[in-house]
Amino acid sequence: MKARIKFRKYGVMRFIGHLDVMRFFQKAMRRARIPIAFTEGYSPHMIMSFAQPLGVGVTSDGEYLDIELKEEIAANEAVIRLNEVMVEGIEVVNFVRIPDDKKSSGMTLVAAASYRVTLLESAKSAEITRELPDSWQSKIEAFQKQESIVVLKKTKRSEAEVDIKPMIYQMHKEANSIYLFLAAGSEQNLKPDLVMEAFTEFIGEKEESVPFHYHRLEVYARQSKESLDFVPLDQLKLP
Repeated sequence: MKARIKFRKYGVMRFIGHLDVMRFFQKAMRRARIPIAFTEGYSPHMIMSFAQPLGVGVTSDGEYLDIELKEEIAANEAVIRLNEVMVEGIEVVNFVRIPDDKKSSGMTLVAAASYRVTLLESAKSAEITRELPDSWQSKIEAFQKQESIVVLKKTKRSEAEVDIKPMIYQMHKEANSIYLFLAAGSEQNLKPDLVMEAFTEFIGEKEESVPFHYHRLEVYARQSKESLDFVPLDQLKLP
C-alpha cells in the first residue's frame, strides 16, 4: 500500500532545507506510529519520496510526500496522528491512497506549480509586505508579449541560456500579489525567482531593490499525457 501526504510549510520552517525536512518526517513517522515500510538490506531506511522539494525561504500550502506502508491505516487517523507530532510551521492537510506502481509516484507526475509572489518592505521579514505598483499590471502584460524571454539558467554542473517563455503558463497581478503558474518537474522546471529576476530586469529595476517572498500554492500533474488539464496531486484520478 502506498499513500500520498499533503502538507503545509510556513513560518520559521521556511528556513529549513529539504534534507532536514526529510529527516524530520522520518522521526515524525516513528512518533506518530505510522506503519511505514522499510527497504531491505544491511542499512534499511523508510520508503518515502518528495514530489517537488521546496527551496529555502519559500513557504507553501501544497507540499507532497509519498510513502509505502506495510499495513492499512485510516486516512483521518493518519492525519490526526501526524499533526499531533508536527512542529509549528508544518501541518499535514491530507492523506490519500495511491496505486503501487512507480508511474504513480509524485516525483514522476509533477508537471506544474503555482505561486503567489508578494513585494516585501525588507528582505529581513516575509510578513511585512508593501503595495505592488499599479503600473506593474501593464508591465507584466508587456513582459509576456515578448517573442522570447531568455535567461541564464544555472545548475550545479553548468549554465546555459534558456527561453523560459513557454514555461510560464500564467502570470498576472492579483490584488497585492503576482500569481505565477509555471512548468515544474523532471522534463521542464522553472523556479519563480528566475521569472521575477527576468521581470525586474525587463522593467529596469535592480533585483536587490525589490525583495520578494514566494509562496507555493499547489503542485499539479496532468490528468493524462494527452490532457492539458492540470490537477492537484492529491486530487489526481489514478487507475
